[in-house]
Amino acid sequence: MGDVGAGIAPGGSGDDERFAELVALIDRARLDAARAVNRALIDLYWRVGERVSAGVADGSWGQSVVERFSAHVQRRYRGIKGFSASNLWRMRQFYETYRDSEILAPLVRETTWTNNLIIMAAAKTDDAREFYLRLAIRDRLGKRELDRQVDSMLYEPAMISRHTTSAAVARHQNLSSLRDSYTLEFLDLPDDHSEADLRRSIVTHLRDFILEFGKSFAFVGEEYRLQVGDTDFSIDLLFVERELNCLVAVELKLGRFKPEYVSQLDFYLEALDRDVKKPHENPSVGLILCASKNDTIVEYALSRTLSPALAALYELRLPDKRLLEAKLAELRDAADQGADRAD
Repeated sequence: MGDVGAGIAPGGSGDDERFAELVALIDRARLDAARAVNRALIDLYWRVGERVSAGVADGSWGQSVVERFSAHVQRRYRGIKGFSASNLWRMRQFYETYRDSEILAPLVRETTWTNNLIIMAAAKTDDAREFYLRLAIRDRLGKRELDRQVDSMLYEPAMISRHTTSAAVARHQNLSSLRDSYTLEFLDLPDDHSEADLRRSIVTHLRDFILEFGKSFAFVGEEYRLQVGDTDFSIDLLFVERELNCLVAVELKLGRFKPEYVSQLDFYLEALDRDVKKPHENPSVGLILCASKNDTIVEYALSRTLSPALAALYELRLPDKRLLEAKLAELRDAADQGADRAD
């Protein structure tokens, strides 16, 4: 005998309403199961990171031990992913970043490992980490969506240090007059500005720009022309750093740092040293000034170059700290309300 029910044919449009409650139960169970698996994975990475951290601290673990452990795990568990030597070092960093935070340690278990890596690389303070963690959890952000939020520098400009130094500076002491970030709010540029707008505005406000960079900088030229072979090239901005006695090439980039920028800058520095630098001057140095960057990508990109080069952030304005605090409070309230509904 057929299913007469309320007279709706099997598979008819009325089934969406008829089965909605059961479908909701299935969806909730699937989501809960996925969350449980994710929490277990993050907890595993936390515990492994804790062990690696302790081993490094007492001297029993180093690069060779980490590599042997990675090989051992991959032999024992054929096809297992996530236990490369580089990921093991990230687990150590993960543990050491969050181990002392009662607020953040539970949050990291509510989003994916990939999201945690993005946040660890981009956020420099606990407030910024909490902001992105809560945002990723609330909006169930995937890698691409979170990456876009980070790339837009939604929170980070107010949090990053204006006077930090990098590994590149440690390798090349003639970079010591440069920083990892600069605030250029005096340029007063619109959000949709171009690289040409940025360059022209810097030249227009050159006095303020040099005060931000350092009083020992002297301006040489804008779109400084280099001729190599029969081809013309131009450097966005060229300065002389008087204390270090060297030329400083500045390349301006609107978006996120890309590794290919380094090879372009290397080429310019080589041309400057061969054709422009005076005999008494030190080798030229380069600065890539970009709107955002991932420190790990920058480190990899600069690690093999012999040129003294640095990638730094520029900020056109610092968001009102009260606004950022309000956004973080909003995310906290949303999380509290969600927990109340779950109870």
